[in-house]
Amino acid sequence: MKGKLFLIPNVIAENTADNAIPEQVREIIKSTNHYLVEDLRTARRFISSLKTGVVIENLMFEILDKKTKSIQLHEMFEPVRKGENIGIISESGCPGVADPGALAVDYAHKNNIEVVPLVGPSSILMALMASGFNGQKFCFHGYIPIDKKEAAKTLKQLESESIQKRQTQIFIETPFRNNQLFKTITETCHPETMLCVAKDVSGKDAYIKTQSIKQWKSNVPELHKVPTVFLLFGG
Repeated sequence: MKGKLFLIPNVIAENTADNAIPEQVREIIKSTNHYLVEDLRTARRFISSLKTGVVIENLMFEILDKKTKSIQLHEMFEPVRKGENIGIISESGCPGVADPGALAVDYAHKNNIEVVPLVGPSSILMALMASGFNGQKFCFHGYIPIDKKEAAKTLKQLESESIQKRQTQIFIETPFRNNQLFKTITETCHPETMLCVAKDVSGKDAYIKTQSIKQWKSNVPELHKVPTVFLLFGG
């Protein structure tokens, strides 16, 4: 009998495991020895923080990141073919969502391996919940282009689409570029377009605020190096 692939959510803010990670995750980790992880140090630290009594040195880790090739997955899934479970742990949040874990999930489906998603924190959905925007129709776009002109062009397209479809547009940026992206948004979008900034979601310094572009121009937040989700609504 084949093992299963468990999608194990990680915390999205430091020191929040007690509140954000359900008991089911801890139980799965107690009985799982093989992991595909985006970052080895992050995964080890996360498992240790759950205080399950698992000896980290006894666990087997394989790196699954954006550099992983499809051909490597066959070997990574060898434990499953021997009847053992594998867990995927992202660097932050839920595996497979803006995350290379999707590669392994795709492999599992193609090879008739059961995929089990576990409940846990997602900054994208939590930000949407707290934004006050349309939760019936929304789209996550990942990262906005780095080039300022391309970023502005993309933002105008998202704004227009939001107005036409009454759709919430969700996107992120590498934390050290957050302030620049915020500046580009406020310089590009219509003054009455609504923007939600969700910073350090679920963390001790969480900051989630929704207001118009016009209002944001006189209320500029400090977002440098802090994970932030941006939500745009022009409907």
